[in-house]
Amino acid sequence: NINATLISQALIFAVFVYICYKYIWPPILSTMEERENKMAAGLEAAKQADDSLEEAKLTYEKELKEAKEEAANIVEKANKRSSQILNDAKVKAEAEAEKIIESGYGLVTLNYNDVDPDKNDFSDGIHSLLYNSYQIKPEDDQWGSISAWAWGMSRVMDYLETEPLIDEKKVILFGHSRLGKTSLWGGALDQRFSIVISNNSGCGGAALSRRRFGEKVSDITTNWSHWFAKNFQKYSENESSLPIDQHMLIALIAPRPVYVASASKDSWADPRGEFISAKQASKVYKLYGMQGIELYDYPKVNTPIHQSIGYHLRDGKHDVTIYDWTQYIKFANMYLN
Repeated sequence: NINATLISQALIFAVFVYICYKYIWPPILSTMEERENKMAAGLEAAKQADDSLEEAKLTYEKELKEAKEEAANIVEKANKRSSQILNDAKVKAEAEAEKIIESGYGLVTLNYNDVDPDKNDFSDGIHSLLYNSYQIKPEDDQWGSISAWAWGMSRVMDYLETEPLIDEKKVILFGHSRLGKTSLWGGALDQRFSIVISNNSGCGGAALSRRRFGEKVSDITTNWSHWFAKNFQKYSENESSLPIDQHMLIALIAPRPVYVASASKDSWADPRGEFISAKQASKVYKLYGMQGIELYDYPKVNTPIHQSIGYHLRDGKHDVTIYDWTQYIKFANMYLN
């Protein structure tokens, strides 16, 4: 019956529509809506990202501009400060030189880099002129830069002996910091220097290595390995096995007068170690019937000792000051005038 068939199909279709409407379309529509929301959120996030990127770009350009301006200001201030420091140093040096000259002494200076540039490279200094044919650097037991600089000081002395304006019997060897180390070594090797002065020389200079205070052998052989013979590195973190110490270096200068100076705020150079070293070297001066440092306790600041071994602990930092020069001139006057 076609009517019955149409009616039954209509009923089935109605049931199908109802099932689709009730159970199938809602999750599909929900999924589509959720997807649409996500796409909308993504588009919004992309827009926000674009806005943020543009804002970040503007912020970056602004901060970069400010950083450049700040850097330019820092450089300008640094240049001004550098110029001020150089000018102050020039004024200070001129005042110190004038004081030395007014006291009746001349002043001869040597740029140690002209003898051996201060870097771990033995190809461009005096070493390269004295190598054996097979050498490109000193052997482990051969000289480093400090010995080269001391050698250079002796070559200056060679010239001073030929200069009529110079009394070669009254030449004082002076050095500060790394050159304070050099002056002690140069003075020990070359007896033509009538007085030796070491200012703030520290480790490898006047300070006792075995005290292990301030700059230690491990520090100096790591940062400045070219200053010494390579064998010195064996005593890094092993100072107790050193067969010698710095008081023996000072003692090698005897019986010529020697002066060791420290600064109260220069702990890296171990002022107390420098004092003890000078005091211990006094034993050798006593063998010559000369008076060294007899003070038992560490001296107070700015109370100089002027014996055959001179010493003072100046108030201040690692530097050479008018106070130092004043003491050195007084010391020199005791033995040269």
